[in-house]
Amino acid sequence: MSKSDHSKGLIGFILPSMKTKIEQEFVNYIEKYVSKNGYHLIIKITRESQFEEADAIKMFRKLDVKGMIIFPTEKETYNEAVLRLTLDKFPMVLIDRFMVNISTYSVTSENEAGTFEAVSYLLDKGHTNIGLISPVITNTVTDERAKGFEKAFFQRGITINKNLWFILNINEISASRTPKRILEFLLANPEITAVFTMNAELARYTHIAIDSIKKRFSRDIELLTFDSPGLSDVTYIQQDIAQCSKKTVELLLEQIDGKYDPKRIYVPVELKMSENETLLLTELT
Repeated sequence: MSKSDHSKGLIGFILPSMKTKIEQEFVNYIEKYVSKNGYHLIIKITRESQFEEADAIKMFRKLDVKGMIIFPTEKETYNEAVLRLTLDKFPMVLIDRFMVNISTYSVTSENEAGTFEAVSYLLDKGHTNIGLISPVITNTVTDERAKGFEKAFFQRGITINKNLWFILNINEISASRTPKRILEFLLANPEITAVFTMNAELARYTHIAIDSIKKRFSRDIELLTFDSPGLSDVTYIQQDIAQCSKKTVELLLEQIDGKYDPKRIYVPVELKMSENETLLLTELT
């Protein structure tokens, strides 16, 4: 008898893309924990389409999956197919995002706390004119990170200048256009001394713009971001994707085993210093 004959069944995993390192890590770790518990994982990529998301849910139910893990699209409104799973109490866990005012299982990183720590770090270094570069704030992740940014200022009694917030339509973010637009924004706001970006992709584009400004005008702008952009001179907030994945699978198995007690789990994040900052701190101590 083959090993596959012992499978307890299928688990469906729906995610918007496989472009980012975070998404790739989620696939890696979720597959690991699903397999470890005797199930097989099947994956559907929605490419940020709620229609594809709904079709994937329909397909998985026809395949008689035991449960679903869903990394929702960036859309502002909830997908009715996801809401139906919740109403049916079908075993499901949302990762990275959650539904406001709707009782369901979800696992997210501490987005607000992480951004608060990062922006507080910049404020403690004397930066007050801090730019924010973000996709349109349409989901719980960007909303929580924006709240963390604001909270850092409010707790210190410092006024936020939201004219220094550069908000981009997600469909318009690209390697060919975005660095130039960020450069124009930074040149139009010479008072900015530091920038916080909402994700690694925007951090890479901002880094290109900052490099250009530094070479042309000798103006230095400090950059912090959520998630590693793969740049040694950038301090960033690191999510614990392994722990997020482990908790997600545990919550799903709890439902498959017959327990239904919706909860939201927050997984701690960590501020990781750039090589430059680590070297500076070492020299100071």
